Amino acid sequence: MTPMANLWTDSAEERFDAPPLDGQVEADLCVIGGGFTGCSAALHAAAAGAHVVLIEAETVGHGGSGRNVGLVNAGLWTPPETIAKLMPDQATGFSARLAAAPALVFDLIESHQIACEPVRNGTLHLAHSEAGLRDIADRHRQLSAQGAPVRLLNADETAARLGIRAYHGALHDARAGTVQPLAYARGLARAAVAAGAKLHEHTPATGLARDGDSWRVRVAGGEVRAAAVILATNAYHRDLDGPGVPPVTGVNFFQAATAPLGAEAANLLQGGEGCWDTGMVMTSLRRDRAGRVILGAFGSMEMAGRDIHLGWARRKLRALVPDLGEMPFTHAWSGRIAMTGDHLPRILRLGPSGYAAFGYSGRGIAPGTLFGKALAEAVVQDREDGLPVRPVEAHRDRFTALRGAWIETGATLVHAAGARL
Repeated sequence: MTPMANLWTDSAEERFDAPPLDGQVEADLCVIGGGFTGCSAALHAAAAGAHVVLIEAETVGHGGSGRNVGLVNAGLWTPPETIAKLMPDQATGFSARLAAAPALVFDLIESHQIACEPVRNGTLHLAHSEAGLRDIADRHRQLSAQGAPVRLLNADETAARLGIRAYHGALHDARAGTVQPLAYARGLARAAVAAGAKLHEHTPATGLARDGDSWRVRVAGGEVRAAAVILATNAYHRDLDGPGVPPVTGVNFFQAATAPLGAEAANLLQGGEGCWDTGMVMTSLRRDRAGRVILGAFGSMEMAGRDIHLGWARRKLRALVPDLGEMPFTHAWSGRIAMTGDHLPRILRLGPSGYAAFGYSGRGIAPGTLFGKALAEAVVQDREDGLPVRPVEAHRDRFTALRGAWIETGATLVHAAGARL
């Protein structure tokens, strides 16, 4: 089967490019990784007056940020009461910061005029079964107790918003929305440069070490010496000589997009909400500004199960929207998610004024933007009390490779069996 391209690469209005780093440079802060976290950190540190150098091994948004579904969610996959049990002394402030994170994203888009197709009409967490309906009802109870503007929809209300009758109900979160994720990452990078940051693409870090009162970041063409360092590589971390991101479970998520649709899909997601369901092998559904239907699920477009996943996606779309008939996909791509054992993100302390952020577990846009801003403030102000979570000295998840393989195999088996409604 002929490979298909990443839609976000083809449709992004924002353009960005930066030269590789060549030679020796000094900075107040070196950021490693040009995704949501890294670009947000570079932007906010530079705006605060710091001399910032960001290096990216490929191009801005090459990793998960440019392969994302584009859902700007409030909160995490883990529900509030579970977060409270896992981190009882931090949960209240952490949840409050996450609740406000979509507003941070959309404020940045507005203030920097980022052309990323922003739509803030909320998201729909779809109940694919009676058990799923009980799950979202419980989430509604927990979120409502925190004052979140969430609404539990019945099957009829869900069908009216979705444009199809296939689900038992939905949880609508008015705080959330959608963006074109690669364009958003590029827009953050553009804004960072405008604030004075120096960005370098095609510049992989090969070594990281503390040397006296500064950090040395080695690259193929030279070196960055900086007072502080933020490692923001997440699921696309590459091995380097020195401290890095500890092993976490790598999970693949693919998306397939149709051509722009007109009257044949006029009723589908008229409000522009982004959706995902309660299935164990989760499905996502959204549209872009051009009217394409974009269906996603666990699985890789770069592994042996590719044809199985695409076949399932065709059947699934036909089952959801029968009026589309045999609608071909024009784009198909996948990306990796860094998932921790408890689905909570971490900030790892690498050393003095050195941090790594990772483990968003599929919620990269709003939390990544928030963590990047908070880490920038921490190194500029030399204080950690504004971080969303307390830094840890070490992190270890067991059987990460096995868990990742199990999820990929499970998704392939489910998709081989047919479309799940």
